[in-house]
Order: sequence, then C-alpha cells, then structure tokens
Amino acid sequence: MSTTLYAMEDPQDVQCLISSHQRLVKSLSGSLRAPINPSVSVLQAAESSLFTRLPQPALGIHKTTDHLLGEIAPALNRASLSPNYYGFVTGGVSPAARVADTIVSFYDQNVGVHLPDQTVATTAEDAAFVLLLDLLNLEKDDWLGRTFTTGATCSNILGLACGREYVINQAIGRRKKNSINPDDETRATVGDKGLLAACRAADIDNVQILTTMPHSSLKKASSITGFGRSSVYDMGKADDFLAFDLERTETMLKRSNTASIVVISCGEVNTGFFATHSLEDVQVLRSLCDKYNAWIHVDAAFGVFARLLDDSPEFNHVWRGAEGLELADSITSDGHKLLNVPYDCGFFFCRHPDLAQQVFQNLNAAYLNVGSAAPDAIQSPLNVGLENSRRFRGLSVYATLIAYGRTGYTAMLHRQIRLARRTAAYLFTHLAFELLPESISQLSDIERDVFIIVLFRAKEDDLNDSLVRRINQTSKLCISGTTWKGRPASRIAVSNWQADPDHDLKIIQSVFEGVLHDWGSGA
Repeated sequence: MSTTLYAMEDPQDVQCLISSHQRLVKSLSGSLRAPINPSVSVLQAAESSLFTRLPQPALGIHKTTDHLLGEIAPALNRASLSPNYYGFVTGGVSPAARVADTIVSFYDQNVGVHLPDQTVATTAEDAAFVLLLDLLNLEKDDWLGRTFTTGATCSNILGLACGREYVINQAIGRRKKNSINPDDETRATVGDKGLLAACRAADIDNVQILTTMPHSSLKKASSITGFGRSSVYDMGKADDFLAFDLERTETMLKRSNTASIVVISCGEVNTGFFATHSLEDVQVLRSLCDKYNAWIHVDAAFGVFARLLDDSPEFNHVWRGAEGLELADSITSDGHKLLNVPYDCGFFFCRHPDLAQQVFQNLNAAYLNVGSAAPDAIQSPLNVGLENSRRFRGLSVYATLIAYGRTGYTAMLHRQIRLARRTAAYLFTHLAFELLPESISQLSDIERDVFIIVLFRAKEDDLNDSLVRRINQTSKLCISGTTWKGRPASRIAVSNWQADPDHDLKIIQSVFEGVLHDWGSGA
C-alpha cells in the first residue's frame, strides 16, 4: 500500500473512491430511519479514535477511508439528512444539489477570477444567479452586484460594507458640493482612505443601523464593519415588535452628523414573522431613506422565499411580507436554508455594482488582472465579495433550480408552511403548551401569520426548563431552545425539502405526547 502522493493513477485509489461513495449512498438510503443525533457512546468512540499526532507510518488512503466512514461518519448528526430536524433553519440537500456538489468537490474549481477561456465555472454561477432571481421574482438586470458567500452572516457583512460606502460617499458629496475648496479631503472614500478618514471628510461622527428585532449576525456584521454593536438600534413599535415605528425612525434619520443604514428583517429568527406587510410599507421606508440619504438592506435569510407564494387566501399575508424587496439597495439570503443546497452557500444581491466593486475590488495583484471588462460582462467574484478564492458554490444552486424549477420549489414551500401551521394548531389547542408570540390568539391567526417557524413553550415551568432536552433525547426529531421575553421557549423550524405534513405531524405529536407522559410519571 503506497502512502506517497502522485497523480491519481493507482487503480486501488480509484477503487477506494468508488467504494466510499457506494457506502455513503447506502447510508443515505437509510437516513429516514436512523436517529437524528448519534448516541453518547458513538460520540465518545469517535472522539477517542481521533489522531492527536501524525501516525508513523502514515495510514494510506484505504485505512484512512475506513477510519472516516467507520468511526467519524457515525458520530455526525443527520440534521441535513432528516426531514424531522427542526433545530436551526437547516434545509437538507436536494438530490440534484448533492450530485452537483459531488462534481464541485471532484473538479475543485477556484471561481475567484472570471476566466471564460479556461473554465465555465463563473459563467455557470452567473447563470445560477439569473435563475435564482427569476425564482424570486426579481429583475436580473437590477441586481448586477451579486455573489455567492459562505452564508447570510457573510452576506450581511457585504450589505453593511456597501451601505457604509454609500452613506458616507453621499455625505462627502454633499459637503463637496458646498465646499469652497473642491480639491480638498472631500475626495476621500472608505474604500480608499479608510473609515475614520472618510468620516472626517464627510463630517460624520456616527453611522447608525436602524432595524427591528435584529438577528445576532447583524450585530456581528456591525462590529466587523467598524460601526460597533451599539450602533444597532431597535425601531420596533411597543405594540408590534417587528414593525418600524416610523416617527421614531425619522427622528433618528434626522440626527446631525450621522449617516444611516436601515435594515429590514424579512423573516425574524424566533417567529418567522416579517417587519413589513405590504409594498406600501416598504415604499414608506424607501421614501424616508431617499429623503435622508440612507441605505436599505434586507436581511432575508429565509424570508425572501415567501416571494414564491401568491396572494391566495392561504398564503396572502406571508406573501405580502416579502413584497417590495425590489426597492432595497441590497438583499441577503441563505442557500442552505429553504433553497436546500449544501452548507457554505449564501447569496448577496446589490443594485449598485460599481459601489460593490469600489468596496471589494482586489487591486495591485498583476497576476489577477484579466483586463477591463465590458459593463455587462460577468464580474470576477473576488471583486464583489470578501474572498479571493473559494469553491464553486453556485453549481448546486444551478442544478437544483433546473431540476425542480418554480413548480417544485413552490410545492415544497407549501408543504413546509402547512406542516408548520398544523404543528402550531396542535400546540395552540393543547392544554400543556402555549403557542407564541402572544399575538396569536385564535386558530385563524395561525392560518394567516405562521410561515415556517413555530415558537412555543410548556405551561409548566419544570417541564419547560427541560423540554428541548427531553424532545431531542428521543432522537426522532430535534428542535432548538431560545428565549422569548426573558423566559425559555422552544422553536420548530421547518425547512427540509422532504417535509410531509401528514407523516411528519404524526411523528411530532407522538414525540410530544411521549415526553408529556414520561414527565408526568416522573421519568
């Protein structure tokens, strides 16, 4: 057995690759029956098998494959494989996306630079974007600043970075217009001179982010982009936590020596609810932002997919929550949620491609200079995002969209929503549970408001404190814990492509009733 690295010509190595794929496919076929989380003993066995020093001699590919498939793989959870994982908003991987991802790993393309005479990779990714924008009912020519990212968190960083450049540039432009010295420091931009110098040139003391019930990743992004977590202000109404208090928002936008970025939550993480409920709501925010030179960013990690719905009575309220996103300056979303492609895939849309390039352009690297492109040409991804090199993320998106199309994805979303609503109705009518948020006061509210997330708690504090642990210990389904108004709560997030309302609701009910029985008997 050779442990020397050469070109992959050894027939035994090729056979090892083939057999490993066969074993994984066999494991995949049994995923619906397997526990979602590995047992403690399996986890401990895997941990004890890990090498902490380089083996001497090296294992070689065959023994390494046996180690990975025999000891490591059994200790990995099946969050993506199981339709009954409801913890994080974790979509599975559609069969077409899985095929594409295998090709991505096999060919290992670096799509940092657009090299159309060498590979079709970046062209295929741009085609994926065109299909994705079509799916989401967004005009492809309006969103030419676009790139695939690691996920919505990274995309939020891109959105704030572009917003930062825009609002400070706007302030610099206004000051330059009024300047008696047009060649002074007002030529500074954040991309060229840095945040502090550009703020001085703009006569800005502060950049603020105005939003409602922000996701934690927004505060992380605000820290990374130099604003600081304390720059994020919650503008929610006292009686409607997600809706913007427009009077207070305008008061903040008026602040002197301050630039603003407004972030719309399109699918809040605990409830799945939306910050806006109509095109008119977004139009009002757009008018305010235009009046005060603010940027609108939409955090739509999963909510953007509500644009697949229609205004039928069953889906009208949720559909309206994603109306008007076309009026934003930038949009963030995740591919590994409702699109059901593998992890390490988010996307970012910006309607200001020149601005995105101003922020992210990779300068002074001659070996990456492929010449100036025409205005409508495909941009090199390294000039639109953080990474100079990355994997071919877009192929899975391309594959799954052409495999299932609008009809397939709409049907999938219908199943997910119906399962979430039936689960919410079961909890609402159950004597042991309280459905949240409190604004849901009757069954018709569920049919109107619930998207893909169900928030709830047990009415008995003792049970509530251990509810998530008890449910997850069954390994028949998995949910996540959270807090709501300072108290522990639980969350079910339906996002897997395999969701089946009739079959999966029976599993949920069986697990919950079993947990209640065990708790009542003192177990």
